[in-house]
Amino acid sequence: MTVNLPLVVVLGFFAWAAVKYLGVRIWIVVLITLFGFWLSRTFLAPAIESGTRSGVTVINGQHI
Repeated sequence: MTVNLPLVVVLGFFAWAAVKYLGVRIWIVVLITLFGFWLSRTFLAPAIESGTRSGVTVINGQHI
């Protein structure tokens, strides 16, 4: 059985778990989220996106 989850759902789960079980403060999660939004508008965004896609492809394996 194959289950497809968007990366944002997986990261959201980890953020929720960090707040719930590790005691990470909500303001830190908000700050990191805002940093991600601001970073997405810089010249580094294409490199981050291609690196993320490559990493997901490596983890999932090559589907032909």
